[in-house]
Amino acid sequence: MTTVDLPLLPLGRGTDALSERGVDCPGDLPAPSDPDLVARARAAKEKLGDRLFVLGHHYQRDEVIQFADVTGDSFKLARDAAARPDAEYIVFCGVHFMAESADILTGPDQKVILPDLAAGCSMADMARIAQVERAWEALAAAGVQDVVVPVTYMNSSADIKAFCGRNGGVVCTSSNAEVALDWAFQQRGEDTKVLFLPDQHLGRNTAVLQLGYSLDECVVWNPLLPNGGLSAEELAGARMILWKGHCSVHGRFSADVIDELRAKVEDLNVLVHPECQHEVVLKADLVGSTEFIIKTIEAAPAGSSWAIGTELNLVQRLANAHPDKNIMFLDRNVCYCSTMNRIDLPHFVWALENLVEGVVVNQIEVDPQTEADALTALQRMLDLPGKSHRD
Repeated sequence: MTTVDLPLLPLGRGTDALSERGVDCPGDLPAPSDPDLVARARAAKEKLGDRLFVLGHHYQRDEVIQFADVTGDSFKLARDAAARPDAEYIVFCGVHFMAESADILTGPDQKVILPDLAAGCSMADMARIAQVERAWEALAAAGVQDVVVPVTYMNSSADIKAFCGRNGGVVCTSSNAEVALDWAFQQRGEDTKVLFLPDQHLGRNTAVLQLGYSLDECVVWNPLLPNGGLSAEELAGARMILWKGHCSVHGRFSADVIDELRAKVEDLNVLVHPECQHEVVLKADLVGSTEFIIKTIEAAPAGSSWAIGTELNLVQRLANAHPDKNIMFLDRNVCYCSTMNRIDLPHFVWALENLVEGVVVNQIEVDPQTEADALTALQRMLDLPGKSHRD
């Protein structure tokens, strides 16, 4: 059973404002087979000039990321956009929650565009605002809400970030989760608990491996079950209340593949993202954010061998950029992020050519109240010491 509860929308028709996914795509897209797509993208980008700023997430396909003015992880890109106030159009080659963050941080006269509204995030969809508000009410009924601090991963919708802002919580990235959780546990006295949204694996790995909590102090809240499937006693004894969510890519990596690769490859280094399952992280040599993974490979000596547990577009790009190193994917099967891959050249060209004609398509707009509350949670993160500025 999944924790995603979404309406079924025929591709290209209809939207769900409360979901990470919307599928409206008015007008005709260029054909994927059009041999002139690259030239058309370059021409449109040149015509728009400094009015356009293109953001490219690390997990984007090569055909799209070649047009990015900057590349990076989600929060870094949103801040990069905020640092370009003269850019009228921010085209975000990423997924929906990232474009929301960019809209929150950029000025009122800037327009954030997502080339394909169907580029959502399955993890973000696993924590919908109605579910989280019901959980919050259930925590009150259980008598623990007054000692719970909500913490949401950057990979969440704007309304979940806003929920945290309204309720004394904070946003975190994969780099500063330890700092954010350490801050959260100081907010309600010695009995403080954290409700961690929406990725259970990042929450568990950070709490156990970096802050020293035990697995027994971590419980999983299933939004599809009454009271999250937890008893009052389980909630009373917990320090980490982990939302039952996960990344569909990083959740695929398994400990047995690590064992197989170590048996085949001498002196293998295993490098994984903290969104991976706890068992995988325990067997890895190094664990860190996407930026950490990139920097680690860049600094690695020639001839070294690396099995990397993160999205395949990035792993392939790293392998191509570092042919002197033996870089492999930590999975038996091909595993791209399917929603990241929704951003393709036809959608990118369609969005840019419309902008050239003065037509703004697929604009991402966060309502003022949600933006204000989300900014509160984001500012708390920015005020944290240490790594709070990095993804």
